[in-house]
Amino acid sequence: MSGAPARLLVVVPHETDPPARLGAWLAQAGLELDERRPGSGDDLPATLDGVDGLLVLGGPQSAMDDERTSPELVGVRRLLAQALAADLPTLAVCLGAQLLAEVGGGRVRKGVGGPEVGATLVAKRDAADADPLFGPLPLSPDVIQFHHDEIAELPRGATLLASSPMYAHQAFRVGRHVYGLQFHIETTPEIVEEWAERDVVGVAASPLDRETICARAAAVHPDLEEVWAPFAGRFADLVRSRARAGAAAS
Repeated sequence: MSGAPARLLVVVPHETDPPARLGAWLAQAGLELDERRPGSGDDLPATLDGVDGLLVLGGPQSAMDDERTSPELVGVRRLLAQALAADLPTLAVCLGAQLLAEVGGGRVRKGVGGPEVGATLVAKRDAADADPLFGPLPLSPDVIQFHHDEIAELPRGATLLASSPMYAHQAFRVGRHVYGLQFHIETTPEIVEEWAERDVVGVAASPLDRETICARAAAVHPDLEEVWAPFAGRFADLVRSRARAGAAAS
């Protein structure tokens, strides 16, 4: 007789970046998703008790925002700090990765190379070959970028897993189970279209116009699914392993 499904807390800091396809892949992998939207008024749990994994998504806020500017991020930072301390299986995306970097002793700043927008590639670092999530990925997987800030310094003790020519710190791991992705893997073409419409400054900084950015992003979404859906499955395995270990200890 199997126990309850492993529980993943999904934190959506802003409604413009829902879990979308990533949430569907994780649910298909057997996880129970508990989605909270603090930017829309949802309460976040005070602790990660009873949670087997954590997913923190992105949004237009900045990791450098103070409590008055973005009060909804206070609880997100608290949960990321708890996840780091417990080495809880965690996936932090874009803003989530920047918050993770800061909580872990790294540093975020306005991107010195300007906004990074649209479909692009990242390159695995040598350390990724031995990583359980990143090892099976192709050398230069497709991703979606939409950020103005950059992770200038990684958290203490972090392992760099992927880079790009524009921004070096594209993916990293802290401990054994806590991961940060500067890029997006969760999007749909419609989400990218909404971002491109909202982010006038980011689009203006790109050498491509908005229509081309959206068309190129739409074209790579099948490749994104081919690469990142199995990645999501491997992350779900980490969460399930944590759940099993917790059940055995109780």
